[in-house]
Amino acid sequence: MTISMLERTKLPKFKTFSEKKLVIFSHNKTGRNNRGVITTRHRGGGVKRLYRIVDFRRHEQIVPAQVIDIHYDPNRKARIALLHYSNGSKGYILQPDKLVPGSVVYAGSNAPISIGNALPLGNIPAAVNIHNIELLPGSGGKLVRSAGTYAQIMAKEGNFVTIKLPSGEIRLIRKDCYATIGQVGNIDHMNKIIKKAGRNRWLGIRPTVRGLVMNPVDHPHGGGEGRAPIGRSAPVTPWGKVALGRKTRKPKKYSTPYIVKRR
Repeated sequence: MTISMLERTKLPKFKTFSEKKLVIFSHNKTGRNNRGVITTRHRGGGVKRLYRIVDFRRHEQIVPAQVIDIHYDPNRKARIALLHYSNGSKGYILQPDKLVPGSVVYAGSNAPISIGNALPLGNIPAAVNIHNIELLPGSGGKLVRSAGTYAQIMAKEGNFVTIKLPSGEIRLIRKDCYATIGQVGNIDHMNKIIKKAGRNRWLGIRPTVRGLVMNPVDHPHGGGEGRAPIGRSAPVTPWGKVALGRKTRKPKKYSTPYIVKRR
């Protein structure tokens, strides 16, 4: 029983079914920083939405939890599963593929190797699909959280585990970092067709205008009579930086030594 894109209408609506204590208001940044300056263009508008608190850290250790329902989350591509723990608490986690209501999941170093369980990387066998991977112990899952994605353990050596990410990048992660077994659900998300411009506006995506058709004051590619070339050796951003082929990763980033192979 996998929740596919075609079964979206069968999912419960927020107003009726979402757990109220796990829903909060989150201000829409619309691509602006703390000074109100636009740092990410083409963002804004969109339908109103509330944020569902997803437990990426799996706080409840060694406490069995039953999957009560699968909910739609407007803030991410994946579905979320509502858990009721045996101690009375509740929480949301990312729904792995083939995790259905009624399933029981665990989190802890001694948890069995089954879909939805969270364990340290050092306790997970090689070639098992995993997601929601921590970069630092106890920091909560940061990697592989989008719909349909999964990573695999390739090798273990010392205090590190070699992970192959969906992008093809191979990197080292400490063996005491947690990860969840299984592939993230809603696999058919990549086959979604937008169909009309208005649907992008619902998602908060505004129109994109080519720099070539702007005025010179608005973009380095702009200006000229009629159809004119950009007049530069390479395409650039509105601020004059090279747009294609220029690496943007910081050369001295702390995690660079842990990357075995670039994507």
